[in-house]
Amino acid sequence: MREFLDSQPTEVLEYDEQLVRRLIEKVTVYDERFEVDFKSGMTVDVER
Repeated sequence: MREFLDSQPTEVLEYDEQLVRRLIEKVTVYDERFEVDFKSGMTVDVER
């Protein structure tokens, strides 16, 4: 995973399906927010 991330440009300018599938485990959608669970174990809440 580290090698893959190091080989990526520092800015993501467009949607990259391969990158999403490698990094994200699941996305849970709630009424006022959504939660992104990464394969690394990290979770991020995104408010509306």
